[in-house]
Amino acid sequence: MPRAGTTRTFTISFPPKLAEQVERMASEESRTTSELFREAFRAYRAERIRAIFDESNAEGRALGHNGYGPEDVERLVDEDRAEQWAAKQAAKQ
Repeated sequence: MPRAGTTRTFTISFPPKLAEQVERMASEESRTTSELFREAFRAYRAERIRAIFDESNAEGRALGHNGYGPEDVERLVDEDRAEQWAAKQAAKQ
């Protein structure tokens, strides 16, 4: 449960039948409607991210890229760290 003052309140409206379904589901799952909506948003956000990822992968495959494999991970991490180090060095100058 979030601490007091660390949440924001949203007001939303539903048609009566949908509101009844929300209340019934929350009751059946022994959760508050806030918990139900937080979980629904997390699921929605995860699905959006998955869809973007899938679309990006499809675009890459269409361009002939096969993606990265486990053998690429160390090299990519090393490249990223080197770029970050170079950026820090440049910022110091």
